Amino acid sequence: MINNLRLALLCTLLSLPSAAHAQAALRLEGSCEKLVIDGQDLSQSCSNVLMNAVSRNRTSFDFTAADGRTLSFSGNGAQQEATEETDPLQPINLVIAGKDGTPTLAIGACRFSAPEPGRTAITCEATAADGRAFAGTFVTAAKAAPGAPGR
Repeated sequence: MINNLRLALLCTLLSLPSAAHAQAALRLEGSCEKLVIDGQDLSQSCSNVLMNAVSRNRTSFDFTAADGRTLSFSGNGAQQEATEETDPLQPINLVIAGKDGTPTLAIGACRFSAPEPGRTAITCEATAADGRAFAGTFVTAAKAAPGAPGR
């Protein structure tokens, strides 16, 4: 239920006009299925917590490995698109990787489904100009609210 509420809040925050964005952060718990930093597969050491932050007109999805390395996918929240009726796509133009947090221009996107009962995934991929690959996939269990009708 808590993850369902967090995902609903995430979608609500991301759909607001950029001028209305205040600083907000969400902590999602679930399962990290994939983490690739600078082409190195760190999936086995990926944390089962994903942070999502919205600040001014920027949205970020932040992954963490057990050794402290981080990977943040960041894009302009106002440019969010919908790939289908329920699947928002957040264009990514910046990644921040590693312990030093050096920003790197990159082209990519994060896709996430609207919260509904069952598996809800957030999938991010981006490529830097020099060809370095960055990727992350995080899955959380969205549960139906008490008293919600079944599908």
